[in-house]
Amino acid sequence: LYFYRNDDEAVVDRGGARSQQGTNFEQEDLEGHRTLYIGVHVPLGSTRHRSHRRHRHHGNKHRRRSRDRALTLVEGTESALYDTPSQRVQFLLGTEDDDEEHIPHDLFTEMDEICLRDGEDSDWRESARWLKFEEDVEDGGERWSKPYVATLSLHSLFELRSCIINSTVLLDMRANTIEEIADMVLDHQELYSPLGDELRKKVRETLLKQHHHQNHKKLANRLPIVRSIADMGRRTSELHLDKNGQMSSSQSHLAGPEGKMDGTRENSSVDFSKIDLHFMKKIPAGAEACNVLVGELEFLNKPVVAFVRLSPAVLLNGLAEVPITTRSLRADTVHLGLQYHEIGRSIATLMTDEVFHDVAYKAKDRNDLIAGIDEFLDQVTVLPPGEWDPSIRIEPPKNVPSQEKRKKSNILPNGMVEGDEEEELGGHGGPELQRTGRWFGGLFLDIKRKAPSYLSDYTDAFSLQCVASFLFLYCACMSPVITFGGLLGEATEGRISAIESLFGASLTGIAYSLFAGQPLTILGSTGPVLVFEKILFKFCKEYGLSYLSLRTCIGLWTAFLCILLVATDASSLVCYITRFTEEAFASLICIIFIYEALEKLFHLGEHFPFNKNNNLDKLSMYSCSCVEPSDPTNGTLKFWENNNITASEIYWEALEVKACIEKQGEFVGSACGPHGPYVPDVLFWCVLLFFSTVFMSAFLKEFKFSNYFPTKVRAIISDFAVFFTILTMVLVDYALGIPSPKLKVPSVFKPTRDDRGWFINPLGPNPWWTAVITLFPALLCTILIFMDQQITAVIINRKEHKLKKGCGYHLDLFMVGLMLGVSATVLSISHVNSLKLESECSAPGEQPKFLGIREQRFTGLMIFTLMGCSVFMTSVLKFIPMPVLYGVFLYMGASSLRGIQVNDLSFSVFNAAPPPLFLTFYCFTTVHEEKQACNNVIACGL
Repeated sequence: LYFYRNDDEAVVDRGGARSQQGTNFEQEDLEGHRTLYIGVHVPLGSTRHRSHRRHRHHGNKHRRRSRDRALTLVEGTESALYDTPSQRVQFLLGTEDDDEEHIPHDLFTEMDEICLRDGEDSDWRESARWLKFEEDVEDGGERWSKPYVATLSLHSLFELRSCIINSTVLLDMRANTIEEIADMVLDHQELYSPLGDELRKKVRETLLKQHHHQNHKKLANRLPIVRSIADMGRRTSELHLDKNGQMSSSQSHLAGPEGKMDGTRENSSVDFSKIDLHFMKKIPAGAEACNVLVGELEFLNKPVVAFVRLSPAVLLNGLAEVPITTRSLRADTVHLGLQYHEIGRSIATLMTDEVFHDVAYKAKDRNDLIAGIDEFLDQVTVLPPGEWDPSIRIEPPKNVPSQEKRKKSNILPNGMVEGDEEEELGGHGGPELQRTGRWFGGLFLDIKRKAPSYLSDYTDAFSLQCVASFLFLYCACMSPVITFGGLLGEATEGRISAIESLFGASLTGIAYSLFAGQPLTILGSTGPVLVFEKILFKFCKEYGLSYLSLRTCIGLWTAFLCILLVATDASSLVCYITRFTEEAFASLICIIFIYEALEKLFHLGEHFPFNKNNNLDKLSMYSCSCVEPSDPTNGTLKFWENNNITASEIYWEALEVKACIEKQGEFVGSACGPHGPYVPDVLFWCVLLFFSTVFMSAFLKEFKFSNYFPTKVRAIISDFAVFFTILTMVLVDYALGIPSPKLKVPSVFKPTRDDRGWFINPLGPNPWWTAVITLFPALLCTILIFMDQQITAVIINRKEHKLKKGCGYHLDLFMVGLMLGVSATVLSISHVNSLKLESECSAPGEQPKFLGIREQRFTGLMIFTLMGCSVFMTSVLKFIPMPVLYGVFLYMGASSLRGIQVNDLSFSVFNAAPPPLFLTFYCFTTVHEEKQACNNVIACGL
């Protein structure tokens, strides 16, 4: 509480001449405190070893004081000696307290104000609140402002420090009602500065006045039907509160043996119809309340200030806006309302500070609180009054820097925490990448590490997010597999085509998803594999060898070499892969994805050209007909001979486009293009589908950050963004009826060629020595599989993904080598991004916190199971336009580039200064050296 008479000054620190609250500060302490009023805070002691990381923009180093100061305890106990307040805070936060009452909780801070003038009666009215950022009541008390970063005056912080020194500080008070709290505060005030019976009574009445919250007016303004619906959902809201832990029996237990009955009574009297359920969802489970009471009273002749911390926390019904237990209480009430409004904002903002919040929970005495304020002042940046408008509100940042460095004392010269640097320098090192010295030792350790979480890999998949993930990636995986199979069929003359590629990808993916160490990796096809197959088939054709038998031998040798690498723990070499290498590889694959998507779109212009010589006045004269070739080529003549076709007996003009192309006729007419008649609108419609898919997918993916619809609906739309986009584009394309190219899936499950079955003899008609020489091309395949698999695994297993079930590099390589699969980097990154977990409840203005990845096997298993069943779903898949899938490729490539640091650094090549993000971790010399390296890489690439 703070009360003051009208004609008196505001609270100032008079040097502590009166030891009103039992404070026994020395004279030098009081003189040192008065020096704070000059406007620049001088840390209490030596800060030489940390001067390099504070206030770099000022250009001045902190100076060491000529003497050390020892703060003494208020209650008469001795205090340890500390050089700086930060050291005291770090020591306080570093101590482990077995008392559960001093374990920090999330805080909801509310500030109420009161004003009594000319005998008018009033009540406490909510004026501001804090979960993470400040929200004020504005527009005449009708609504809440947007959350913003609280800006405080330096003077108000000094006044707050003075208030803590000269006020009542009651830590670990045991009380169950606001009446008991008021009596204890006033009793303590009477010991050092009596108010008198009359003033005491008035102050007590003021403290016990009713609290009016902003949500009461909001709920009262609802229409009757809305209020009825709210009453109908009261029981649901109660269950929701129990689920969040705000009104559960565990909090009744917090009241302890003395206050259990009262806590139960308070809980039972809560009116759930007056609770803003939407705001309640933003409060973390187990949060507690901090109430700041500020106002002005004319009848007081001296200030009354109190800082109270309850132990245990109790539910004070009606005191806070939300029905959660109250932990701390502070009230300041004087005539100069505006100034003490700022002091109230200062203590409320301090309670939202991560470090002072913990100090307030663990403080043993008044000196700990003062050290917490001094440490906060040590971190404050002051803006000149003439160069900045204080009325401008700062928007909440997207990323809040970590405050761990303020809590720990093991700061290294580079500004990093000692443990963090070791973790950074350690790279990918860990127990999973250490050599065991035994055959298959790493494999057995991977199995032992992954076995306990195998069952949870399926139970953790019960979420709509997993359904959205496998539907999106099923469509994304289908097209490259079928396209790869088609190209492979052309290169091998049908020996391996779409059906073989589809069946092989499905079988390999299912086995990998069931038994791999990191099931988040997606297997697919890559360009180097296609090049290898083309070269191998050409070699077999030139030397008269059986391609399929030779390919089988290479596959067996590749599997053997991969198993040999697993047996010798070769995956431990992954620890030498640097962040630059893996990000350069990922960037290359993403850029290839983007390039191929655009290339396929441009390739559609060759099959569906548009007529550049249209004349609107002669449209009725345009025609295109099929005729016999006037000068057939040797290939055409041979084709006619092999198929017993007599050109003179064919009525060419009656043939349709497909039949004319099959019989190798010619198209003649003004409406004919290079490969047949011009098809109007197809190319432009494909371009429209392509870019619409990209932009709609990106828009829906970011929809969860919009202001439309409830949070759950926005999350569902974001998770199903790509699937909803594909579904929308398919429906629009079907409704318009434009003959855009569609996805072609084999409709019969059988080998492409009738002269072979599903099983291949490794030797076949080839001589025996081919089984030996195939070791050399198998070695090349092994290197490709090893590098592709391990770099992809490193990207998936990054520490920033916060994976909790561990990784299995040896087990992954064993499964990939056994099944002869290749990791698809972009698809794997998209898989991980689609399974990101974020906090459901976040403070207003705060971005949801990244919690990790939903680690499970269900999505990969379903993707490849559906892929194998695609043969039986041809009637549905034939409606998917290919430009839509190309747009999905472009979206996946672009979205996978996000978060790759090497790309952000590459964009700074043409800038004079590097991005501020990298200046946080590297010195200028290092950054510019890396920029030069990027220049060299780009030059080599060009």
